[in-house]
Amino acid sequence: MIRVNVEKCIGCKACEQVCPSDAIKVVDNKAVVNDNCVHCVTCIKYCKFDALSEDAVASDTLLCRNCGVKCRIPEGKEGACKRFKNESGQLVLVRPLQIPTNTKVDPEKIAITKPIVSAVGAGAAYPDYKPAPYIVTEKRDGFDVVTVVTEAPVSYSSMMVKIDSNAHVGDEGALVRRDGRVVGIVTTEQYGSHILILGGVNKVKGPDGMYVVKTMAELGNKEKVKLTVDGGCKLELQVGEHPVINGEVDDKMRVGCGGACCGLFARSLAPLIDEAIILDHHITGLFTKHPAGAEQKPYSGVTPVGRLATNGRYFFEHGDGWGGTNIKDPIEAIKDIDMSIAKPGMKILVAETTWRKIALFEIQEDGTVKPAVISPEMEEFRKMAAGCCEDSRVSAMYYAGVGGSARAGVTVDPIRITKAVHKGDANLTIAGAPTFIMPGGGITFLADVEKMIEHPFNYTASPAVLAPIEYTMTVKTYEDIKGHLHAMRTKEDVLAEGRYEFTELKD
Repeated sequence: MIRVNVEKCIGCKACEQVCPSDAIKVVDNKAVVNDNCVHCVTCIKYCKFDALSEDAVASDTLLCRNCGVKCRIPEGKEGACKRFKNESGQLVLVRPLQIPTNTKVDPEKIAITKPIVSAVGAGAAYPDYKPAPYIVTEKRDGFDVVTVVTEAPVSYSSMMVKIDSNAHVGDEGALVRRDGRVVGIVTTEQYGSHILILGGVNKVKGPDGMYVVKTMAELGNKEKVKLTVDGGCKLELQVGEHPVINGEVDDKMRVGCGGACCGLFARSLAPLIDEAIILDHHITGLFTKHPAGAEQKPYSGVTPVGRLATNGRYFFEHGDGWGGTNIKDPIEAIKDIDMSIAKPGMKILVAETTWRKIALFEIQEDGTVKPAVISPEMEEFRKMAAGCCEDSRVSAMYYAGVGGSARAGVTVDPIRITKAVHKGDANLTIAGAPTFIMPGGGITFLADVEKMIEHPFNYTASPAVLAPIEYTMTVKTYEDIKGHLHAMRTKEDVLAEGRYEFTELKD
C-alpha cells in the first residue's frame, strides 16, 4: 500500500489522475488509498509535494514479474496493466487468447493488388473533369481489372523522414530549414530513430513553398538534401543511405535502449561485471535492478544519475555525450555507491547502446571508483554486442491526401472512389508502391518511397508535388462507381504506342 502524509497532501488530484488501478481518490481534499493498490508507485512519482511514500506490502499480495513495474497484486485484483490477475494466489491472464478466423484472402483483392500500368510518365489530364490520361484494362487471374493513373499536383503533401541515429537531432517541435527557409519540423522520436515531418499544405502554400516541394520531391527521388534544425544538428539526408549528422557519417544505430540491452545481453554480460550502466538518452539501464539482470546478479549498491522510471530504468537528458546523453565522461554516469551493499573490487561497466564505446571502473575501499583494464573477454563481448547493431539509414514515407479534384479523372461521382478505396474495392498505389490508407474522411495515405518506381516525383510552380497516383479495381467495380468506361483502353493498345519501359515493382 501507499502511505499518505495528510499534512503535506493538498488534494491536487495528480495521484488520482495518473493511477492506472483507480486505487487512490481525493476525499475531503486528501488522498485516500483503497484496496485496488498494486504498489506500482506511479502516484509517488507524480506527487510534487512529497505527500506519498511506500509502505509495507501486505503478505497476501502476489508479485508479478512480467515487466519492470513488478506489481504486488492483492487477491482478486488486476495488475496496473490490466492483463494479469491474482486468483487464489495464482497469476492468471485476464483475457482469453484471441485467434483470428477471417484469414482467407478474397481472390479479387489479390487481383487488384498491383497496377496494370504505373502513373510514372503518364502525365495529367488537366482540367480535372476530363478522364485520367491512362485508364487501362487487362484480364488478370480470371478478373477484368482496370487501373486509372495520373501524375497529379498534390498540395496536401508531406514527407515523413526517419533518421536512424542515437545522436540528438533536435528538440520536438524544432523547425527544419533548407537554405534558411522553413520546410518542416522535428516530431517524436521512435526506437533508435528521429522523425521529421516535411511539408504539409500550410508550408506548401506559404512564402517558402517552392523550397518545401523541391525538398520533398528530391528526398522522394533519393537525392541528397542538406537541412538544418533550429537549436540542433546539420543534416545531410539521402533515402537509403547513412545519415550525415554535423558532418559525420552515422553508420550504426543502437541495439535497443539501455533497458533493452540489459535484457538482450543479460546472460552474456553477467559473468563479466558486477554492475552495468548502459547509457541512452531515453532509457538508461541499470543492470542489477533491471528484471533480466536481477535474475543474474544481486543489486550492486550503485545508483546512476538520471530520473528513476521503473526498476532498472532511468531517464537521462539529451546531449552530445555518451549514448546521446549529456554524459561526456563515463564516470559522471555514477551518482552514488552504497558501500553497505557494494564491495571493494566490484567492476562497473559504463557503455553506449551502440557498444562503440565502453568504460570499466573498479570500486575502491573508500567508495570511489578508478578506471579498470578491459579484459579480452569484455572486448569480445563488446564486439558481439556492437555486431547486433543495424545499419543506420534514412528512409521516407510519402504522406499525403488525394481526396481532391483529381478524383474527377476517375469518376463522375467522386465520393464513390473515396468509398471504394476505404472498403478495399479499389486499391491505391503510388508509383507502384502499396499504401496504408488512414481511416476517416478523404483519401489520406502513407507510402514507402523505396518501394516506388525510381525517380517517381516532380514538382510544379503551383507550388505542389507531382505525385504518380494509381487506382486499381475490377471493371465491375469501376462501372459501379460511375467511372469513365468510354475512356478505357486495353494494355495491348497502350503497348502499341511504343512509349513504355518495363520495370519491376518492389515487394
